[in-house]
Amino acid sequence: MTQINSIKTNWYVITGGPSTGKTTVINLLQKQGYKTTIEHARHYIDTMRSEGKTIEEIRANKRKFQLGVLNMQIEQEAAIKPQDIVFLDRAIPDAMAYYQFLELDYDITLIEAMHNVSYKKIFILDRLPLVTDYARTEDEAAQKKIHQLIINVYESLPFPVVYIPVLSPKERVNYILKNIK
Repeated sequence: MTQINSIKTNWYVITGGPSTGKTTVINLLQKQGYKTTIEHARHYIDTMRSEGKTIEEIRANKRKFQLGVLNMQIEQEAAIKPQDIVFLDRAIPDAMAYYQFLELDYDITLIEAMHNVSYKKIFILDRLPLVTDYARTEDEAAQKKIHQLIINVYESLPFPVVYIPVLSPKERVNYILKNIK
């Protein structure tokens, strides 16, 4: 998976393990007028729940769940113009970390999608205390492992990585904005 798309984008990835404050940061960036994207695991769960599925049913088939989330992410990234400045709440490479965490072999869909990724910079948010809810069911050990897998995946790619320390949400946004100039 070393061949990466040569098209340059103005896309910035906001990522990290579960409960790192990604969506909070994305929402603050959106309030400041920046284009942002949504996080697809929660969106996939919400979509399936609206069709009458339980969380247990949705998560029972790990491969189907991951592929559903991945397909939404691929569709979203395909719809963004490369020249647009956009902050993504996770990106396609995050799927690699989740596949590794769940001990799933990569699907051809993921392998092919990785050939088309291009990001200006990756912002990895340091972990915050874990908060669980209906969609975020991991425990702290899983949170730590997923977070490290995400770091490993993005460090293996040819995009600059910036680590965002634990700060207030506003300070994190300012830290990010200082690093896109």
